[in-house]
Amino acid sequence: MDRLLRVNMTDRTAKFEPIPSAYASRAGRWLTSSLVHDEVPATCHPLGPRNKVVFSPGFVTGTAAPTSSRISVGGKSPLTGGIKEANAGTGWGRRLARLGIRAVVVEGQPERDGGFWMLKIDAKGVSFEPADALTGKKLSEMVPGLAARYGGRDKVDVCAIGVAGEHKMGAAGVCFTDREGRATRYAGRGGLGAALGSKGLKAIVVDDSGAAEVPIADKAKFDQGRKKLAAALGEHAITKPKGALNAYGTAVLVNILNEAGGLPTRNFRSGRFEGATKIAGEAIFAGNKERVGKDVYNHPCSPGCIIGCSNTWHKRDGSEHTSCIEYESDWAFGANCGIDDLDQIAELNLLCNEYGLDTIEIGGTLAVAAEGGVWKFGDGKRAIELVREIADATPLGRILGNGALVTGRAFGVTRVPHVKGQNMPAYEPRAIKGIGMTYAVSTMGADHTSGYTIAPEILGVSGKLDPLNPQKTDLARNFQYATAFIDSTGHCLFIAFAILDIASGFEGVVEECAGVLGTDWTMNDVARIGKAVLDLELDFNRQAGFTAADDRLPEFMLHEKLPPHDGVWDVPDEEIDRVFD
Repeated sequence: MDRLLRVNMTDRTAKFEPIPSAYASRAGRWLTSSLVHDEVPATCHPLGPRNKVVFSPGFVTGTAAPTSSRISVGGKSPLTGGIKEANAGTGWGRRLARLGIRAVVVEGQPERDGGFWMLKIDAKGVSFEPADALTGKKLSEMVPGLAARYGGRDKVDVCAIGVAGEHKMGAAGVCFTDREGRATRYAGRGGLGAALGSKGLKAIVVDDSGAAEVPIADKAKFDQGRKKLAAALGEHAITKPKGALNAYGTAVLVNILNEAGGLPTRNFRSGRFEGATKIAGEAIFAGNKERVGKDVYNHPCSPGCIIGCSNTWHKRDGSEHTSCIEYESDWAFGANCGIDDLDQIAELNLLCNEYGLDTIEIGGTLAVAAEGGVWKFGDGKRAIELVREIADATPLGRILGNGALVTGRAFGVTRVPHVKGQNMPAYEPRAIKGIGMTYAVSTMGADHTSGYTIAPEILGVSGKLDPLNPQKTDLARNFQYATAFIDSTGHCLFIAFAILDIASGFEGVVEECAGVLGTDWTMNDVARIGKAVLDLELDFNRQAGFTAADDRLPEFMLHEKLPPHDGVWDVPDEEIDRVFD
């Protein structure tokens, strides 16, 4: 019973439609990008009525496939002006899939700005309710009460925007509930929370009570694939129980990247941070043990996850401070802002969760603001005050809430580490050339998840590559194709560590998808599907006005040497242009 749900915010109507035949085998990122490409005018204003926000669970979301509860969110990005897909791990997408909904398309816009609504989706249909009473609140105050109204976290999951989305800020993300019902899981990048805010949609509650199981066309093939993938994840050193991710979370990368000279520090002025050991995953593990009195291993962010990399940082009295301090968030507020106090980093992370903000963009914005003299690197208390100003929507807060590039322009800062208007994540491209090429050509702006070449360049997954070698054209292309496929499956990107090293695991992923859909896909179809996704996204961006000149890293990286390797960005433009040529 796969169907598409259209939600019109102009007249607040909703209707179900059959999945068009052209989209019969598409889901997740493949489907969100298809719908955005085919239905959204590429030159439209991202906060205007012609933009759409599309939600789609992956091929295997809602099934017993391990680590597969991802939801893709797509639209035209208010931050970059190009196409955007961001995804999150949450039970929300799993419930949507069990209701037989392949995609939700939010379109239109209220004729008068300012009013907010919420949507309730269940087996009986769709209903709208006024949501003005939910606005202006921290998400931790608003979301649990909303869930309780409809039966509690065991019955429903919630998608919502925070005050940043209400104010249509470019750094606003889309928040989802985690397994414990906390409002902590984000499709964070690209400002899609602002796009929802422009449509007056505050929240979507999904209740799958009474829903049937997700239909599987070939159960034997699906089960065969599921077992192969589960075995690979349970065996690999990075993804296995009490392995690197389960013990230290993604922040295990802090010390690794610092040692490699690729940890961007104080707005990308250095590749090493003297306070790295104080904020690393190992320090989080040790600090929690001291404060709680026992080893605290990490937890899954969503149903069915068997990796369990999401941490919780505790206060000195043993109570919870925030979840989750991801590597990117740890770096953004830590090394990039010159802050080595985990309690201050945790508070900044918590505030972004509360206000609906992308931690990568806000950490990058604070660093640019420090360059502009707004505050001093390392002053964690002042950084916290500035993030609170974003929530208050003061004039300064509105500038900061619209991201690093806007902030750089406002304060005359030339050193803004962005591509296509999106701030770079936690990997220094002058020290890791493959990820730099990913930043340059990604359809999403600077985005490590578009093609995580860190796996071979730093972690030695699928063979060790020299990170300083600039010959990475094929690597950048192939990783982006593979990632676009994984983003369409509904699996977490972190399965890549295991499936790149264990071929049977990769086979398993393809068999799972083919089993659900009833296709004859093999591993040879992965690149084909990934290319189909990227071709749609590249075409949208070309129609939106992007050219090869937008596939470039910031000018300062071409001549400013990065300690400790003293390297510059030396990948020729023609090599970048060859990635998708």
